Amino acid sequence: MTLRADLAALLADAEILDVDIEEAVEDEHVRSHVYRKIISVAAASQRRDGDRALVATILRDPIELVSKTAVVHFVDTIAMKAADAAEFQQWAAGISPETQLLKAKGSRRFVQRRIQDWTMYLEIKAGRKPTDAELTNATDWMQRLIATESTSLPILTLLAEKGRTSKIRRIAKNRARSRAIKMHSLDDVPDERSVR
Repeated sequence: MTLRADLAALLADAEILDVDIEEAVEDEHVRSHVYRKIISVAAASQRRDGDRALVATILRDPIELVSKTAVVHFVDTIAMKAADAAEFQQWAAGISPETQLLKAKGSRRFVQRRIQDWTMYLEIKAGRKPTDAELTNATDWMQRLIATESTSLPILTLLAEKGRTSKIRRIAKNRARSRAIKMHSLDDVPDERSVR
């Protein structure tokens, strides 16, 4: 198929009518925006059976940076909606074969790392503590996200000591300190059940 035909099919499937296909074909910035709109519609759907075909179609885009960015956005969007790591891993396994269409090994590796990062994030969110190696091998992006969002004192402490960047270490250290203060303060407040 041609880029024009691919875009027309994706837009029709997503029922998006307000796009100038000619402009999207000619301008990769417009096309990137169009892919984000299509992905938003696909991710909002309860059905995941068309996602592999969607990824395959996007990856036929002649500009790999545009297609890789769109697929990463799709991975991020689905991960943020996933109920748990197992659901997300199942979805990712379905699209992973299509990522081999990326020509650059670095692009394929980037998408796979993003999937690994989100899997770990969802496992942490479910209460599983990652190994020190898993956490320290996470990308800077994921370490920063975990440092910003985690409420686990052991995870924050590890990132405060071994985070990849000074920013990650600083965020984790500040959050660990405030978390420790809150935990200590809560220990000083009598439990209402024990007051009886």
